[in-house]
Amino acid sequence: MPHYTLPIEPPSGRNSPKPAATRVYNISDPPYYGQLPADTATYRNGSHATAIVIDNGSSSVRAGWQTDHAPRLQFPPLMARYTDRKLNRKLNFIGSEIYFDGTARGQAKNVYEPGSDIVNNWDVQEGLLDYVFIKLGIDGRNQAVDRPVVMTEPLANLGYSRRVMNEILFDLYNVPSVAYGVDSLFSYDYNGGNTGLVVSSANMSTHLIPVVDRQPLVAQATRLDWGRAQCAEYLHRLLKTKYPGLLTSGKVNETQIEDLVRSHCYVSQDYDNETKHLLDWSGLEDRDHIVQLPFQEKEIVQKSEEEIRRAEEKRKEGGRRLQEQAAKMRLDKLIRKEQELDYFKQLQEQIQQSTKKDARVLLDEEEFKDENALERKIKEMEKSIRKQRNRDVGDLEEEPEEPPSYPLLGVPDEELDEEGIKQKKAQRLLKSNHEARARAKVEKEAEKARQAEIQRQDNERREADLDSWVEERRAARQAVIQQIKDRNRLKAELGNRKSQASQMRMKHIANLASDNPQGRKRRRGGNDDDNFGADDADWMIYRDIQAGRNDDDEDDEQEDLGAQLKNIEGQLLKYDPNFTEHSTQEAQKDWTKSLVHAFLRGPWPSDAESAKESNQFHLNVERIRAPEVVFQPSIAGVDQAGIVEIAEDIVMQRLSGHDARDAILKDVFLTGGYALFEGFEERLQRELRAVLPADVQMCVRRAKNPVLDAWKGAAKWASSSESRQAFITREEYQEMGPDYIKEHNLGNIYN
Repeated sequence: MPHYTLPIEPPSGRNSPKPAATRVYNISDPPYYGQLPADTATYRNGSHATAIVIDNGSSSVRAGWQTDHAPRLQFPPLMARYTDRKLNRKLNFIGSEIYFDGTARGQAKNVYEPGSDIVNNWDVQEGLLDYVFIKLGIDGRNQAVDRPVVMTEPLANLGYSRRVMNEILFDLYNVPSVAYGVDSLFSYDYNGGNTGLVVSSANMSTHLIPVVDRQPLVAQATRLDWGRAQCAEYLHRLLKTKYPGLLTSGKVNETQIEDLVRSHCYVSQDYDNETKHLLDWSGLEDRDHIVQLPFQEKEIVQKSEEEIRRAEEKRKEGGRRLQEQAAKMRLDKLIRKEQELDYFKQLQEQIQQSTKKDARVLLDEEEFKDENALERKIKEMEKSIRKQRNRDVGDLEEEPEEPPSYPLLGVPDEELDEEGIKQKKAQRLLKSNHEARARAKVEKEAEKARQAEIQRQDNERREADLDSWVEERRAARQAVIQQIKDRNRLKAELGNRKSQASQMRMKHIANLASDNPQGRKRRRGGNDDDNFGADDADWMIYRDIQAGRNDDDEDDEQEDLGAQLKNIEGQLLKYDPNFTEHSTQEAQKDWTKSLVHAFLRGPWPSDAESAKESNQFHLNVERIRAPEVVFQPSIAGVDQAGIVEIAEDIVMQRLSGHDARDAILKDVFLTGGYALFEGFEERLQRELRAVLPADVQMCVRRAKNPVLDAWKGAAKWASSSESRQAFITREEYQEMGPDYIKEHNLGNIYN
């Protein structure tokens, strides 16, 4: 990976549309390779001295003969065993075979303890060894595996684990002899190492082992609890936090996450600087990787032009029918009103020709108080009919509105009867309402004139001193923005019951509901009335209680602030040359300027309704964050030093007086799955160079094959004649016990 440089972004490139993503990555399928074939020819034709080499790794078990150039068997250390009720037989799945059967996936068990490289499931270990021996063609004659076994193990393996492994190999399989060796040292020996610092960053952990003259200085070795498995788990946690509703549904399994780590992650050469600028708009389409999960798009029925035209005509026809029905209903209603008006006019003529007694009876039958009420009803109906005719026909003239009259207001109460006094009170109320509306109209006109005067003065001030006016407008804009932020923050705080705003609101409510509210004394005599409301200030508490709530008044106030902000920004756009469209608040909310959008969706717009985009996640910062933990364990919550600090401590402190210190630095050897990350070797070289003295020579190299060289080194060592002295024979096991091991210098592989 080349050194990251800060891209130079063109001034107008931020809002320029990005082309559609040309590369979308898919989730890999589970790694099912089918059943591995058994090979009996090598076993039958081989020598009894030919050893079986087993690299018992936590990510993959590799096995083969010492004469092979590469392991014949490679499979994950998993086993599933269950009884199929339909077939009435027990089924056993090993390695990648578990991905063939759905039930086997749920029943799969790992040979290692979760998060470590310590074997703790010996039943699974026995199943894996059965599988290895069967696939290598061993027929088990005399109920024994009649070949020596060389097995790798991690540095500082537990004595209990080796003892149980000895018991299984000698007592269960009756192997003639067994030898153990550290996987990373086998890899170092295979790559021609003699004196150096072995950095073995494997699946479950990272070990740094100084080696002098092919002899490891185990007392100075250091372990870091971080490897590719933790890296994959950390990436999974990051993605679950980034897309909580997507990866929690079980759509992505562990093997697929490991594939994402292998395919997309790399070690940054300048992590801090690259993290700071990784989400920059320029070049983000190349740095952002889109991973597509399986999805089912909503089916959209495409209609032909003929179908669309017929549907449009059908809608128009339906609209015409509705209009005709509405016109007919209005006409029927108008006819009924006219008939009712004619009836009331006839009633009015009949009352005028009748006596007072008969007139009273007629009015009571129609529920009118007097003739004036009937007269008002007739006028209202005539006005309503006239308005409806104008609406439908538009050829009638509106009658001018007569000014209201109040004849009874000048008549003394002594000259009026009880009914007249009631009418006088009604006329007084009507007059008050009319005068109030007139005053409101005058005040509205006065306010309009006042605003016009303020605008005129503002224009004069702007023409006299434009710079000061612009500064005032900018200050006013910031004040409105701050008000909007304060209101939004208050809303958010009220949603959190632990916030100060919510607690103050609950205190106000509790104070009102208490028997003795704070600040109010009870009246004497035992009266429970606390006199709340006697003071106008009492009612201000309700404003405090309602503050921040999502009611209509608050929405109106929010809209007023938004309109005020747009008005101020419109003035600045017109008169301030330094204030552009990109400076407005609306432009600041553009998704192309949102860091969160770039983090979640890259440089492309998102459609929340799209099933395809709802099942996508974007890898950008995570691509360098997950592998970075081996250099900075603190970012993942690991309370250990990084490999650079560990290497510096080993070389400069623990081996400060050692004669071979300079020789060790000349060969820093990388092996294990972590060494496959792009840029890992260069980053370690650069950071080690920065902390070591300038006069010290240093060289960092990587294994030819960081994953397979441990097995190849064990096979090479087993093929050497001097290696036989390191094997524990069955006789030695029976005599010395399962805890007996041999420490040897032949091949200098630590046991």
